[in-house]
Amino acid sequence: MPGNKSVKGTAAADTTTLWRNARLATFDPAMQGIGTVENAVIAVRGGRIAFAGPEKDLPSNLAAADEITDCSGRWITPSLIDCHTHLVFGGNRAMEFEMRLNGATYEEIAKAGGGIVSSVRDTRAVSEDALVAQALPRLDTLLAEGISTIEIKSGYGLDIETELKMLHVARRLETLRPVRIVTSYLAAHATPAEYKGRNADYITDVVLPGLERAHAEGLVDAVDGFCEGIAFSVEEITRVFEKARQLGLPVKLHAEQLSDLGGAKLAASYGALSADHLEYLDEAGAKALAKAGTVAVLLPGAFYALREKQAPPVQDLRDAGATIALATDCNPGTSPLTSLLLTMNMGATLFRMTVEECLTATTRNAAKALGLLAETGTLEAGKSADFTIWDIERPAELVYRIGFNPLHARIFKGQKVSS
Repeated sequence: MPGNKSVKGTAAADTTTLWRNARLATFDPAMQGIGTVENAVIAVRGGRIAFAGPEKDLPSNLAAADEITDCSGRWITPSLIDCHTHLVFGGNRAMEFEMRLNGATYEEIAKAGGGIVSSVRDTRAVSEDALVAQALPRLDTLLAEGISTIEIKSGYGLDIETELKMLHVARRLETLRPVRIVTSYLAAHATPAEYKGRNADYITDVVLPGLERAHAEGLVDAVDGFCEGIAFSVEEITRVFEKARQLGLPVKLHAEQLSDLGGAKLAASYGALSADHLEYLDEAGAKALAKAGTVAVLLPGAFYALREKQAPPVQDLRDAGATIALATDCNPGTSPLTSLLLTMNMGATLFRMTVEECLTATTRNAAKALGLLAETGTLEAGKSADFTIWDIERPAELVYRIGFNPLHARIFKGQKVSS
């Protein structure tokens, strides 16, 4: 496969490696700010962090390491996490990009048979192997920015076999690259042409039985939907969420992107992992998310590409105490974005988020949005040794710079990934 990445070394259970002479941004919630530690060291044993903190406090049983890497004062952060992508799809929608530049709205494009439905045609038409080949360059571009974990949704099949095909591709990608992939079943993304005007029948015939099959085949980690005037109502999404609950699967939701239908409140009522987009979220919705512990995932790539005017209510989310994450929303139509570094810059410049908020949004909070905070997202003992070493003078550079990648090395499960 093109652009393949290899992993250096093998992490035995009793092997200890040290990454010393570093500055850490741990994102440990018990510490202030981004959890900065100077003159620091990370000790890794069996692919997990055994210690992360001041070198003077390194336990003696970890000091005699099998391998030591001098980081020469570089910054280390948890590896970045892209918690909302549509990475697997066929074709592209450059034509619609031109249409939008000529004034067409998202709703107009969708009603004309474009939008999600055009990606459905292209995704149905190609093989699983072809989808893998098309997805790998996008995946490699994201990994090159120090990412360890990526969520991938279905949703461009809109029939059972193609939805399953997309999820099979997502699982295969994890075997081809050193990356952790989380899958979301998104058959409730749009109504295909053959079910136009019959949302309820589509849910009955395709969405629910397809979810049962995906679950039975071990292809789905969470269940998603698109609650919007051009997609599905609160009542229709409720049917999907009820099936997810029966199967013991967590839920998430595209909500309040183009209007306020109350999708975020619905997601919160089900204890959803996340509610995503949220440009039209109201104050009550922000409070509902905060109370439920549902992460607000903001997607500035779509806001930018669609030239939207109404930004998500970041201050309301702050005031409510909600957790905020950022993601690329990588997709062929409304966010053809494969840079989480640029996403952070967009979060700052378009949504007026702070540097600390942007960095936390793509590490600790992104892990929470995927239900993985116990496993990754911070530099804490016991977690997977997923961290990134940067050629920067201060962490703000990761948000400040545009079109520049200061990656020095990416460590995944305790092993160094090399080109």
